Amino acid sequence: MINEYEKLDIRVQQWIFKQGWNNLREIQSLAIRPILAGNTDLLISASTAAGKTEAFFLPAITAIVTQKEGVGILYISPLKALINDQDRRLESLSDLLDMPVTPWHGDSPIGRKNKLRKSPAGIVLITPESLESLLIRDPGWVKSAFGNLKHIVIDEFHAFLGSERGHHLLSLLHRLEHLLNRLDSPIPRTALSATLGELEKVPLSLRPSQSFPCEIIKDSKSTATLQVQVRGYVEAAYVNGIPPPSSEDKICADLFKICRGGNHLIFANSRTRTEILAATLIDLCEERLVPNEFFPHHGSLAKELRESLEARLQKEQIPTSAICTMTLELGIDIGKVNSVAQVTAPHSVSSLRQRMGRSGRRGDPAILRMLIAENEITQDSNVIDKLRLELIQSLAMIRLMIGSKWFEPADTSLYHFSTLLHQILAVTAQWGGIRADQLFDLLCKKGPFQKTKVDDYKSLLIQMGKSELITQLGSGEIVLGAIGERVVSHYTFYAVFKTPEEFRVVSGAKTLGTLPVDSLVLVGQHIVFGGKRWKVKDVDTEKKVIYVIYAKGGKPPKFGGGGMSIHDVVRQEMLQILKSGDYRISVDDHKVDFADKIAKELFKESVEYFIAAGLDTNSLLQVGATTYIFSWLGDKTVNTIVALLILKGFEAGAYAGVIEVEKSQLNDVLAALKTLASEKLPTENELAISVPEKQLEKFDEFLPDDLLSLGYGAKVFEIKGALTWLLSV
Repeated sequence: MINEYEKLDIRVQQWIFKQGWNNLREIQSLAIRPILAGNTDLLISASTAAGKTEAFFLPAITAIVTQKEGVGILYISPLKALINDQDRRLESLSDLLDMPVTPWHGDSPIGRKNKLRKSPAGIVLITPESLESLLIRDPGWVKSAFGNLKHIVIDEFHAFLGSERGHHLLSLLHRLEHLLNRLDSPIPRTALSATLGELEKVPLSLRPSQSFPCEIIKDSKSTATLQVQVRGYVEAAYVNGIPPPSSEDKICADLFKICRGGNHLIFANSRTRTEILAATLIDLCEERLVPNEFFPHHGSLAKELRESLEARLQKEQIPTSAICTMTLELGIDIGKVNSVAQVTAPHSVSSLRQRMGRSGRRGDPAILRMLIAENEITQDSNVIDKLRLELIQSLAMIRLMIGSKWFEPADTSLYHFSTLLHQILAVTAQWGGIRADQLFDLLCKKGPFQKTKVDDYKSLLIQMGKSELITQLGSGEIVLGAIGERVVSHYTFYAVFKTPEEFRVVSGAKTLGTLPVDSLVLVGQHIVFGGKRWKVKDVDTEKKVIYVIYAKGGKPPKFGGGGMSIHDVVRQEMLQILKSGDYRISVDDHKVDFADKIAKELFKESVEYFIAAGLDTNSLLQVGATTYIFSWLGDKTVNTIVALLILKGFEAGAYAGVIEVEKSQLNDVLAALKTLASEKLPTENELAISVPEKQLEKFDEFLPDDLLSLGYGAKVFEIKGALTWLLSV
């Protein structure tokens, strides 16, 4: 290891000494050779605060230290805040080496950008959207400034994987190599992440063309101590119409006791819950006549408010707790955090590990508390409430995170047509004009859109022509059309992601509220909204309205899944926990219990109902006029079974992975499932045709119907998984 360290530039070695480090960490030593060699891509996977960033920068800076002209390192981040943070962290090292570091995003100082424009050198820190802007607006300067580029590093790579933004990034990197004439001598890419599932498949997501080898460096000597507790709460039922103290009030009272006097992060999943928790905790400070230590942090807040809170956390001088959504999940340096709290079940195992990793820095244990509320059981309680599925999902995710060290892999089945359309416009704008075959070769044949067939590509170009996004000249070249010029010139063009479309939910003449359409909505489907059950009568995609009628039935479940897309592995772990009656984790030949007294009681109730209902041996359960189906599989498979049942004339919906079939008898549902198992099932594409609202991504409105259905089907349904389950019923 000493030999590796000595390969670093002497000034880099001096900087390491000044940090007071006794030695390099394992991943930092292992990364030196491949980064200095520059002949391979690299994947560095290690826990938060394990030194991944330094593992890349120490040798990469050594590799460019003598480079006099041109940018040597391109650092790509999903967040502007992470770029600003990295700029600050690199300051002392860059000063020592007299190497310029330039943050480049919408809020970066103009003076620093202009300095780079005049004299390109050193390190550039950028978001994908800003890189897109440069490629379109100033490709000549990019070709000159990045002509000597030695390394590209992508921070928090898991935040890009499998998403539209991730595919956009891969296309940008491919286009950059094309512009620099480096397709035959690729620029090494390094990906940094703490939570990557199916690690051996990730290199394909880092460079889909596989034109360069990829080495994986994984931290095998992590000695991080994890302390986890699940706290249970009961939302008591009304007595004589009088509301009891809410579980949210109890949770806030506990958070107040736990967090006062220290620095903590409290994750609440939704912006609404974030604001409610923050308001309650601020009120508690006022009631007790103590200074406020609780502040909300989410994407809708003004940048100044977010940055002020981040700075307060970094200083570590005043006790501060941030109640946040995903905004503080990634690696922004917020100083030492005593603990992390998660209110409600997390979005994913990967997200949970990222959040937990925000605490436990500088040798202290990482502390995570999960605060889960379940409804008190009454004679009207829903099956999902009786099974305590929010608690069971939380327990399963902790077991997978700690016991199995499993994280969700990227979904590689997606087409990303919205982003392909965006890239066709971007490349056309960048080059001024380009032939259709050149576009296909660049983006699809050799680029990241390799799932796109020639016929699908032609269909897309024809529709883009009809929409006046592009037009074809007599010479055969494609150029931007009138609408295309308008779309590309708008400042919002550079980003491929968007927030889910809000639809009004209307019953009769009354608007009940708005619902973000980020999951399946079918005519005939049952949904829960505003604490009541509704049947979808119609969906008006033009007016963005979902028409519903009141659906009689039992009390709706408290936990519906919250728009999350849960993986098969999580639901299978939930089933295993219920079957075994044991959620504990095995460590060194003994079982570790991480639930408090109330959580244990809630778990006991869940297992008792699971066995009493016969769910340990059966997949179907009849309660009154409702048949419940338990596949214990992920949301794509569950969506597929729901859609197939609706096609068979049933009224069905899914909540937390459980399918409810209203006004049905178990034998009739079972017969329908067996019939489906023996029939030729429709494809995901054919199922998607029956879905009225399929526009999930930013540029979906411009797609032809056939591609919209094909892309939506791949995102929402999974016939293979559904058929395997149907054959087992």
